[in-house]
Amino acid sequence: MAKSAEQILADLKKGNYAPVYFLHGEEPYFIDLISNYIEKNGLDESEKGFNQQILYGKDVRLDQVVSASRSFPMMGQRQIIIVKEAQNLGEFTDSDFDFTMFENYLKSPQPSTVLVFCYKHKKLDKRKKILKTLDQYTVLLESNKIYENKVPDWIQNYVSSKGHKINRQALLLLTEYIGNNLERLSNEIDKVLVNFSPPTEINETLIQEYVGINKDFNIFELQNAIVKGDALRANRIINYFASDPKNHPAVVNIAFLHAFFTKVLLIHHSSDKSERGVASAAGVSPFFAKDYLSASRRYNLNKTIQNLAYIFQADLMFKGVNANINEAQLMKELVYKLMH
Repeated sequence: MAKSAEQILADLKKGNYAPVYFLHGEEPYFIDLISNYIEKNGLDESEKGFNQQILYGKDVRLDQVVSASRSFPMMGQRQIIIVKEAQNLGEFTDSDFDFTMFENYLKSPQPSTVLVFCYKHKKLDKRKKILKTLDQYTVLLESNKIYENKVPDWIQNYVSSKGHKINRQALLLLTEYIGNNLERLSNEIDKVLVNFSPPTEINETLIQEYVGINKDFNIFELQNAIVKGDALRANRIINYFASDPKNHPAVVNIAFLHAFFTKVLLIHHSSDKSERGVASAAGVSPFFAKDYLSASRRYNLNKTIQNLAYIFQADLMFKGVNANINEAQLMKELVYKLMH
């Protein structure tokens, strides 16, 4: 039966373990969240040496996994078998493989075994019969990437679940620089929180100290300076980027600016200029709607289109098309054009 990560974790925390879990999808965070919980909490520490096995898809065959699952626990009520990197199990990639043996086990699993498959970074082919069988006889999780506009809410909820808070500027920095990579987001947030007892509010200074994102010189601050028409501030940021091109490559900054003005363009074509309407049109969190609405007011439709053309031209120049210019000069010229 297909369930969400939240539903599966809620069941596990109540002590309700299913015989078979199949966790698959492009977002590894939720797969790791569930498998790590089972690995940590499914057995007492004294039982793990005898009754917990961690297998890897590239090292085993499916028939070996099934055989191990049919065995009984030693001096305990339950055994746990976790198959990590299950996407490397040859049988799951072989379109001609006969899954009868596996299907028979799913229909009648060993009650004292908890079998967990971690099939990461991709989904099973929905056209395959095996997926229908898994949906019918296992707890099935499809772990999808979350949309970019959901990232701020996810960050806030994650920080809140740890008993802490996060302010707006810190939230902006994490969202802009890390995006929807939940594994990295959780790791970076944990790097901050491990130093404090709740309740603490994560601010931009802590993000700079523990994550390494400069709170004053970053792409969000550059966008903010461009929107406000603050040429002096924008040039200071460009000069800072030029002093550290490895961590602030022009190609990445150009991509950010392109995404920003693309969203502004979408707002111009939207009839609903409320914060909710702006968020929907631009595909951003309502948390950021004011910033994009402010940009659409400063840059009218024609100027927005013109700015996108400037960004496209700068991208070509950066890639060496009809140009011989260094990154710093290219970015300075681009920012000047965007603001005038």
